Parts: sequence; C-alpha cells; structure tokens
Amino acid sequence: MNTLCKQTNAALFLQSAHIMIFLLLLTLLVAMSGFFVPQAMAYEQVPALMDLRTTFSDGAYDPETLVQMAINKGFKVIFLNDHDRVVMEYGLPPFRNIIKKKEERNSINKSGADAYLRTIADIRKKYPDVILIPGTESAPFYYWTGNPFAGNLTANDHERRILTMGLEKPEDFETLPILHNGLSGTPLRAILAFILSFLISIYFLFNKGWWRISGTVLIMLNAGFFINTVFARPSAFNAYNGKQGMAPYQNFIDDVAKKGGLTFWNYPETRSGVRRLGPIQVKTLPYPEVLLETRNYTGFAAIYGDTITLTEPGNLWDVTLQEYCQGFRERPPWGIATADYHVEGGSGQKLGDFQTILWLSEKSMQSVLAALKNGKMYACQGKFPKIPKLDEFSISAPKPDTAPRMMSGDEFLLQRNPRIRITVSGGAGRTEGKGTVQVRLIRSGTLIQTFKGILPLAIDYTDPLEKPGEKVYYRMDMTGYGSIVSNPIFVEFEK
Repeated sequence: MNTLCKQTNAALFLQSAHIMIFLLLLTLLVAMSGFFVPQAMAYEQVPALMDLRTTFSDGAYDPETLVQMAINKGFKVIFLNDHDRVVMEYGLPPFRNIIKKKEERNSINKSGADAYLRTIADIRKKYPDVILIPGTESAPFYYWTGNPFAGNLTANDHERRILTMGLEKPEDFETLPILHNGLSGTPLRAILAFILSFLISIYFLFNKGWWRISGTVLIMLNAGFFINTVFARPSAFNAYNGKQGMAPYQNFIDDVAKKGGLTFWNYPETRSGVRRLGPIQVKTLPYPEVLLETRNYTGFAAIYGDTITLTEPGNLWDVTLQEYCQGFRERPPWGIATADYHVEGGSGQKLGDFQTILWLSEKSMQSVLAALKNGKMYACQGKFPKIPKLDEFSISAPKPDTAPRMMSGDEFLLQRNPRIRITVSGGAGRTEGKGTVQVRLIRSGTLIQTFKGILPLAIDYTDPLEKPGEKVYYRMDMTGYGSIVSNPIFVEFEK
C-alpha cells in the first residue's frame, strides 16, 4: 500500500513538473516573440488629409464631392475642418450688443451643426471604407483697437486659428466658447440687478416732478441694459477690453478636451494676417509663442504652405518638448501637416500636397484619433503624387540587432547608446535615385548629425550619449525633395 502511494505521488509530481516546464516555455516564447518582432511592424502607414474646407464654410466643393476627390487620389482618412462661425461685429457703447454693425459669412453654425453632422453621417454610410472625421477651424477671440469715426478701427488676432477634431455632437459645435457663437442666456445676477433697478424706478414714478422724470429715464435705461445682457454671447471674454493674453484660447482648448476632442494650433507663423477689410483693418501677427504659453493642446501645424521656423533645432517646439521631459508639461505637443485647402489649384497647391501619415494598428476612427493623440504620425509635403515617405524612424538598444524598435510617440527605458534607424524614400509617384536630400537628427533641441544622400536613403546611427537617470528625445526632419517632419521618440536612461 505504501509503495502504491509513493508511486502515485511520484507520478503526480512528475506531471506537475511537466506542466510547470510547459508554462515556463510558453512564457519565454511569448516574451521572445515580443522581443524579436519590432514594434513598428505592427503598424501600417495610412496617409490622412487635414484642414479641408467645404461649402459649409468657404470651400469650393460640397463635402461629398470633396470626399470623392480624395478617394480618387487614394485617400481613406479625411478630416473636414470648416469654420465653426465667421462673424465680425462692432457695437457702440453702452448697448454694444444692440447698437452694432455685424458681418457674418457661411459657417458650420450658421448653416446648422446638425445639418453638418447629418451630411457627414450620410457620406459615411455611402463610403464605409472611408474614415471621415468632422472638426472645425476656430478663431476663439479677437479684440478691437482704434475708432470707427477716426478710420483706424482694427480687429486684432482675428486669425489666430485652432483646429478641432473628433467633435461628434451638434451641441459640441454650438457651445464652443468663441465670440458670437449663439446666445448665452441671461445671468442670474443681471436679472436680480434689473429687478432691483425696476423697483426703484417704479418708486420714482409714484412721485412728482423730477422724481417722475428720473424714474421714466431710469426704467428705459434698465430695459436697454437688460436687453443688451440678454443678447450677450457665451464666451467669458469680449472684444472691447483689449488683449487678454492666452486665457480665451486656453479656455477654448480646455472646453474641447472636456468634449473629447483634439486641438491643434494652425499656421502659427503665417504672414498673411495684416490687410484692409472694407472700412476696417485686420491684424494678426505671427503667433509662435502660443505653443509655449498654452497647455494641453494636442499639437500644431509643423508643415503648411507658409514660413515656419518652430521646427528648427532649439526653437519653441523643442522648448515645449524639453519642458515635458523635465516634468513641467503634462503632455508633449505633436506635429501635423495642414493644407488650408479650399479649391484645387488654389495658391498653386493641390489636394494631397500636404499629408499627415498615421501609424495605425487598425483602420478605424478610434485608431486614427488615438494615433493623433499619442504622436503616432509624421508630417510631409510634396507635389502630389510625388510625396516623400519615412519608411522607418526607430530607436532601439545598440545590440542585438533583434532588439525591439520604438517609434514616434513611444517612451522607453534604455541603458545607454540609443541606436537610431532612419529610412526615407520617394514614396508613390517618385522616381528613385534622383535628387539629393538632407536628413537632420535632433536630440533634445540640439542638431547632432546631418546626413545627405540620394533617395532611397538608409541611416543607421548609434548615439554615444550616456546620461543615467535623464530623459531625452530624438526627432528628425528631411528637406530637398519634398519635406518630412517626424514626431519625437522619448528615451529615459536607466540609473
């Protein structure tokens, strides 16, 4: 009997050992599979078009026509960024909301946000393979200087633009905190003040002589002020108190974030913002400082059809990224390419000249928005279809060759000496072997290497940097045959 028990126990022990060895081997296999397969291999490059206008604002094409044009050029991810509201008005004191001159142009909210979103929903049903994402181009604030009677009335900062993406409800558009975006309703304090003044006016009316005349004038003024308050707008700011810093814009960014949307500063260095507009002047100087002075926006236009220096090594983009590395900023801002597209051939540009290439694990709207939020993309520009392509920008440990490769938006720990791989090519429509390009490798705002060559160009560079306990980032750009701006990869060195 004892012998039988011993044999049974030995068999159970042997079986348990086999199970443990199998589980251990399985765990090692899973770990090794993640180790040997480069992370970037799980993603597919998908080009996206952003910053497109339709007939809902000042574009030349209705939304479906524009989507068809994009499909014919091979695009399946499309962002519509029509103006949410285009209004300029100037009111005379003390009743600025009543006695005023107002000019309004076509926009989402003028046509109706519900109609805008219904149109997009219909297009989505008709073209189920296309990821169509609604958004806006917003100018949250401007302020007046000068005098209409002196001929120097000027609307300042009217073209400080922010793109929103991913808003899906009519009320999301209708309640954006921008000037002139619908009625706000009458504040309780205004109602109480009106009631008190009204009662005082009634008391005066029951008296004789100048008291009665004063009561009549007072009740008329009270009515005017009350109506003026009723017609106030939802923004907490107004255009008559001068420059108000970043508060109106930060308020807008925070509001969009609460609604689940993304925000990108657009054209921060545009030179086209000063001109006469009928009897007034509009004046918007370049505003690159907004990248540093606002927080928690998703990103900015790193490539667009105008001058830009923000992406130069050590400029304001690098300052914000270093603030993130040092813990002074909650999130890093990402770079995209924006088109300001209104009509084919406008300003010599065509649909597809400006592209944001997304790294997607799956083709869905959720995956697209996640890529934008997490920096899984790069910006590029060319003459469609001759668009440069960033086939790889990755960082790994120097050895072995099979070490996992991190890509834009990633953060990881490393002991020393990051190995950077960059491969650029002509992409679709480009003849390889022609044209010299220049690739710059930038580490934490410092240009560390410049590479020149003919497309396709492959770069394999190991940085000798060793900074235990510090966090740095790497990014790259390319010029010479189109242009590319990557998003950063963050590396923290082990202590």
